[in-house]
Amino acid sequence: MGLTLTEKILRDHMVEGESVKGQEIGIRIDQTLTQDATGTMAYLEFEAMGVPRVKTEKSVAYIDHNTLQSGFENADDHRFIGSVCKKHGIYFSRPGNGICHQVHLERFGIPGKTLIGSDSHTPTGGGLGMIAMGAGGMDVAVAMGGGTYYITYPKIVKVELTGKLNPWVAAKDVILEVLRILSVKGGVGKVIEYCGEGVKSLSVPERATITNMGAELGATTSIFPSDEITREFLRAQDREADYKPLSADADAEYDEIIEINLSELEPMAACPHSPDNVKKISELAGMKIDQVCIGSCTNSSLLDMLKVAYILDGKTVDPGVSLSIAPGSKQVLNMIAENGALSKMIDAGARILESACGPCIGMGQSPNSGGISLRTFNRNFEGRSGTKDGQVYLVSPEVAAVSAIAGVMTDPRSLGDMPEFKLPEVFTINDNMVVPPIEEEKMDTVEVLRGPNIKPFPVSEPLLDEIDAKCSLKVGDNITTDHIMPAGAKILPLRSNIPKISEYCFAVCDEEFPKRALDLKRSIIIGGSNYGQGSSREHAALAPLYLGVKAVLTKSFARIHMANLINAGILPMTFANEADYDKVDQMDDLYIANVREQVKNSDIIKITDKTKGFEFEAKLDLSERQRAMLLAGGLLNYTKENA
Repeated sequence: MGLTLTEKILRDHMVEGESVKGQEIGIRIDQTLTQDATGTMAYLEFEAMGVPRVKTEKSVAYIDHNTLQSGFENADDHRFIGSVCKKHGIYFSRPGNGICHQVHLERFGIPGKTLIGSDSHTPTGGGLGMIAMGAGGMDVAVAMGGGTYYITYPKIVKVELTGKLNPWVAAKDVILEVLRILSVKGGVGKVIEYCGEGVKSLSVPERATITNMGAELGATTSIFPSDEITREFLRAQDREADYKPLSADADAEYDEIIEINLSELEPMAACPHSPDNVKKISELAGMKIDQVCIGSCTNSSLLDMLKVAYILDGKTVDPGVSLSIAPGSKQVLNMIAENGALSKMIDAGARILESACGPCIGMGQSPNSGGISLRTFNRNFEGRSGTKDGQVYLVSPEVAAVSAIAGVMTDPRSLGDMPEFKLPEVFTINDNMVVPPIEEEKMDTVEVLRGPNIKPFPVSEPLLDEIDAKCSLKVGDNITTDHIMPAGAKILPLRSNIPKISEYCFAVCDEEFPKRALDLKRSIIIGGSNYGQGSSREHAALAPLYLGVKAVLTKSFARIHMANLINAGILPMTFANEADYDKVDQMDDLYIANVREQVKNSDIIKITDKTKGFEFEAKLDLSERQRAMLLAGGLLNYTKENA
């Protein structure tokens, strides 16, 4: 039996475990990336490990999230990260160089390599044929120190692409179709592998759009083969030496197969407030809009910008619409400035933003009250835009641009014929905004620069013998990390200060939670299904840890967040009988006896609701390594014990 592409790369990198679906494996990591919203904490954790130099083939620190400098905090964090890079052998992508995933795709990604990043959209690298995964900052720190990264050996879903996209139908519509089929929970425990003749019609940036937003499926990652299209892209980036042909064997077997005829797709949108709430643009056409934002790591490539400029050429943005455009990298911005596309955008009335995440992470450009915002981004969770009642629709750049002119949701196929958009044979190469590591003999003399906002991460204690605590919060299904630890211009600058940022923990759900949890000193959170979907931000575990949360009990967890809870030493459990979820209320007294013994030796945890007077069971689906981590009080303690 042949192998899938996923199996080939995982087997080449496996250092622990076996290729058995559902079992934990450990893999060697070739590359890491961080961004500034998660990077400060990751580098504090790396420092705590006492490893003098990174041991990966390449580690890159990007500044792309907290670029709005309205106070000293963000500038201090950037300075801290830059100095850590010098001291430990990390490449430093300066503010303005671009969004981590776009830049990494252009300048650093290599087919067949493994990459983890402290950002959930790291699977963008799958567009180049990488196994690229989002992870918590602690996992990235361990990988930088030469440690193994652990995942559950995934099921592998084959998405067989046939046909070719029709004019004005985009790669964004492909991933929206996959989300419509699978839902935001449908990819959990799986890798999505794209195959078929239709793959050959998609450029690398288009493939990267699809793998990027595969994060919204809850998938471990997504991947395309590395073929001649990949080779052309790398050659244009002056990196043809990094090319390696990679594909699944013809007789590879998959756990699930989805067939999508690209020729049958039409423009679509993800409606508020979930990426899988997908409808056709033809159903939404004519809806008045207030704002359009084009950019993000999903749709800010040169190809996207050229299409947008063509649509805007000679037109004027509707007076009732605010249009902002953020090219994904300095390279893209340089090239659209050189070829005149930027002038067309400016002439049409677009507001040009810097090459950064910007509005996608809630950093500016919040829509008006109740405003309808079309965005080429990857997430439309409630409140993520910075406007609590904002109505965000996720669309392709083509839909976004034509709608900005019309003032209403518009099908771009109304434009008629579409010219052929091709990537250039040679990109403008200028890496002067990437600071390479200095000579190793000079590294020890580097002073790490810490601002007053940078506080140590909270120290977790070994698992208690018993947990006697109230339920400090009960929430429903599909709670995102944006619910747990919001982003935005007000909160993001506090990412280096866990005590301060914890004041906003779960503020979207219950503004009283932080004070209540602190007053209780120890507590347990109850959640529904798919708890912790979305971003890889470990702050969604570190803030509850600081607030005294000892356990989280849910119907089910999203992969990265569950790993982050274990890394922080917080016990993650799921209801053995989901009906018990309805029986437990906020502020009930919950008691777990012999916790350490149960975690060591059992897959079932017995819990007593002392308030209601009944006992119920929770499941503990953990590997032996994860159990040892919890007993030690988290990954950092475990790493130190086993160094």
